[in-house]
Amino acid sequence: MAQTRQLERAKLFFFRHFERIFVLLLVLAMVVIHDLVDQKFAFLSFYYLPMILAGFYGGRRFAVMAGVFVVVLVVYYQFFQGLDMLPGLYGSALLALAPWAGFLILTGYVVGGLAEQRATRLAEVKNAYMATLELLTYHIESAERHQQGHSNRVAEVAAAIGRELRLPPDDVENLRVAALLHEVGTRDQRLLRLLSRSVTDSAVGVARAMRGAAEIIGEYGHYYEIVGEDWDIEALPLAMTVKILAVADAFETLQMATPVRPAFPKWTALEEVEKGAGKTFAKDAVRALRSVAARPEAAAPEAGLKVV
Repeated sequence: MAQTRQLERAKLFFFRHFERIFVLLLVLAMVVIHDLVDQKFAFLSFYYLPMILAGFYGGRRFAVMAGVFVVVLVVYYQFFQGLDMLPGLYGSALLALAPWAGFLILTGYVVGGLAEQRATRLAEVKNAYMATLELLTYHIESAERHQQGHSNRVAEVAAAIGRELRLPPDDVENLRVAALLHEVGTRDQRLLRLLSRSVTDSAVGVARAMRGAAEIIGEYGHYYEIVGEDWDIEALPLAMTVKILAVADAFETLQMATPVRPAFPKWTALEEVEKGAGKTFAKDAVRALRSVAARPEAAAPEAGLKVV
């Protein structure tokens, strides 16, 4: 488990600083090739690989800029040292480099464009997937009037807390999906067992995109059996996403009227959640909730936060 988390952190660090790392690797590759390789001109094809990576991960604009950067470095080396040719930018040298430079930049442009199209289509599929889950949740909750829209509000608040704590985008998305289904999962033990099995058993017919959310729902189903006054929640082996879901769910539940009590105002509900910080709820998640709840509704359209 510890090794997996270290790999996830390394992966997150790489993609967060991808542009800087990529430029550094390009410069290092240039230095190594031109200092240690005799047939330098033959190694110019090596730069197609980083252009493909730049287009796939950075998009069209970044790939074209990276291609221009590589061409400038190669021209610089040709001018001062020569690439299996006499140093300088005379006619035959430019004629040899121009086709390579053009195809290199074109490769980055084409791969970047394809990657952007793929990302757009993937975003459309995800939006349709989330819209389907939201409609399903509204339909399920329509049987109980006082709970209508509860899971959607929990999902919005949980996602906003996740962004406030700077969780990776995949974790925020899994958290949002888990929040949309948390009421169904914890009520129906058969569904809860199915979701729990889907985490480890690939034969269970749950989409791979649901497995991150299924793990959160599975842990949350036993949340209140674990936490309590006798245990420090910070020491419990619970994922941060599960702790966030607990805070968002409690905050929204307190603002709903029930047959036995009226709805709490927003700030009263927040104070009630804060009373459990460190015992029932994680301190970081509660602090993030206060920051999220303090934002004006009109100022948070991206987060979709709507608290009542």
